[in-house]
Amino acid sequence: MGNHADALDATQEALIALVRGLPRFDGRAAFTTWSYRVATNTCLDELRRRRRRPDPGLPDDDRSTFDSAVTSPTLDDQIVTRMTLDEAMEHVPLEFRVAVILRDVCTLDYAEIAEVLDIPPGTVRSRIARGRALLASRIGGNPSPAPERQTPLT
Repeated sequence: MGNHADALDATQEALIALVRGLPRFDGRAAFTTWSYRVATNTCLDELRRRRRRPDPGLPDDDRSTFDSAVTSPTLDDQIVTRMTLDEAMEHVPLEFRVAVILRDVCTLDYAEIAEVLDIPPGTVRSRIARGRALLASRIGGNPSPAPERQTPLT
């Protein structure tokens, strides 16, 4: 979502959407798959709304916030890595970003992602490969996009 506050807002909206949509849950998919779909759609809807009308009150440098209770100096590198990844992720097109997040953060398998996004599994693989390649080029990993036939990391 871009920052911690927006993620919290999206979480709240997703939970409301889950409760409201519960009577329509028909059991054809696993509950977790259905809930990921609802949460993903809630976030995508909010990102689309924000793109149409950007919030002029937010400063450009408003990035992810971290829990102030984190005091261990051994987490410094992890925080810098996370901030770098969050910034790079902002430059990945939404269709690729969602697929990468569902795979690498939510650890859904390709079939679950295909069901959540309502796209073929081959498209899921392609979007994940392209998203990862774009991320790698943004953070100084592999500067060229991954070939289409390359098997994505699992």
